[in-house]
Formats: sequence, C-alpha cells, structure tokens
Amino acid sequence: MKRKSPEDLICLLNTANFKRTSDPVVMPTQAGIQACRNGQPIRRLARPGKTTARLVVVLTLFCLYAVCGARAEEPNTLTQAEKDAGWQLLFDGKTTAGWRGYKSTGMPASWKAENGSLLSRHEQGGTTGDIVTVDQYDNFELTLEWKMTKGGNSGIMYRATEDGEQVWETGAEYQILDNTGHMDGLNPLASAGACYAVFAPARDLTKPLGQWNQTRIVANGKHVEHWMNGEKLLEYDVDTELWRAHVKTSKYFWTAYGKGSWGLAPKGHIALQDYGGAIEFRNIKIRTVK
Repeated sequence: MKRKSPEDLICLLNTANFKRTSDPVVMPTQAGIQACRNGQPIRRLARPGKTTARLVVVLTLFCLYAVCGARAEEPNTLTQAEKDAGWQLLFDGKTTAGWRGYKSTGMPASWKAENGSLLSRHEQGGTTGDIVTVDQYDNFELTLEWKMTKGGNSGIMYRATEDGEQVWETGAEYQILDNTGHMDGLNPLASAGACYAVFAPARDLTKPLGQWNQTRIVANGKHVEHWMNGEKLLEYDVDTELWRAHVKTSKYFWTAYGKGSWGLAPKGHIALQDYGGAIEFRNIKIRTVK
C-alpha cells in the first residue's frame, strides 16, 4: 500500500466533519485529496453516525503514526528528538567522512560506504586494516547496527589511542562474531558482546545470520556497559580489583601488573575492526554522557 504523505493526512483532517450530530462525515477519495492539495473545493461523500466519525479519527491517527514511525526508522538519520538529546551521526550512509585508517590519514581500500552501510570487504590487491573515528570521546553512549557473513569476526574498540602497533593493544573491545559459524563462539570470553578476553556476556543475544543486530556501549567515567538488541550483557568498572583480576588472566595481562595501558585511557577513538570477513555497520550514533 502506498503511504500517504503528511500533506494528504492534513487534507484528511481538514475535509472531515466531526460534529456530534447527524451531519455527514467526509470520506475523501484520492481525487478529493488531490483537489485539496490543489486548493480546489472538496467533494463530500455522506456517511451517517458517530461510529464512522470515530473510525476516521482512528484511521487518521494510525496513518500519522505509521508515517512518523517510518521516518524514525530510516537508516543513518536522526529524529528531531535524537538531535535535541545530543545525538550525532558517525556515518552519513553515503561516505566514509569522519573515519580514517588506524595510524593513517587515509582509508584502507577494504572499507567502503555502500548501500547505506559502512562495510569492510577484502578485494585482491587492496589495502586493509582497522579504522578509527577522526574525533575522540571520553564519556559517551554509542549505538549502531551490524551484520556479517557466515563465520565473520570483527569488533568495536573504544577509548582507543594510537600508542600501540595495533588498535586492540590500547582500547577495550566489544566483540562482534558469528557465534554459530566461528569457533570463538564456543568461548564466552570471545563470543559476540563480550569485552573481548576479559568479561563474558550474560548470554547469546545475536539474531540469525543476515539480520541486523543492535549494539549499545555506555562509557561513563570508569563504568562501562555492553548491550545487545535491547538487553544488557555485562558491565564493569575500569581499574578496580575485579577488573584487574580479569585482566590478569587475559591476553592483556601486563596491564594488571602496571606494565601497560590497555583499557585505561579516559578518552580515545572509536575503532571498527577489519578481521577478514565481510562486516556491515549502519546507524552509528553517539552522544556525550554527563
């Protein structure tokens, strides 16, 4: 069914007579709507009774809700409410503006803006590598959507610096994985949503392969939360006794002994990992947490 434009819906409201009498209720036809839009007189079709009038109101409100809902769900855009709440887009759906390669000024050839997604797909002879935001963030709320091909493996690093040879050496990682198609899915510490190698997610909340998953990361001071598809997976506080105990048994163990800075930076880049498989991101949004 073709959606009515907001102008059409206004015509529906303007041409209806909702008096609580026996007056006829207007039920505009498509021709009537077009006439309204052209500023011409409206032809009315009589319908008796209050029930029909109420039905018109309900249907009109439903149409308004459907139009507003469709607009809110349009990928890579912000609603007015989101703008008022301080959200910013990190991907415009058309270009790679705002991103660059790790320790580079340009973008690796494997990353492209295509069909409304920021995606990584290796091509023979092309350069590859992780990418980072041009800007840095300290206290933030980040949301995005992702999907991948079978057996895929990727990640989102946050508060990452360029002090290490690889971006994963500095920033904590929200793991992205095809849990059913990659062997790391058998290890909770390496499964989707984990703080990779350090904290495991509460459970597997990934959607079937090919569907979009929603990720949410909240970093406020030393407190960090990982969410997926509307549910909290884990939370931790940086540099606490519990945090150091988990880090001590991970690949980042040197940090627990005061010989590294993994995960300790109070501010840094958001990074997207290029790990070989095809991965797509969209609706990448961030706002400052105070």
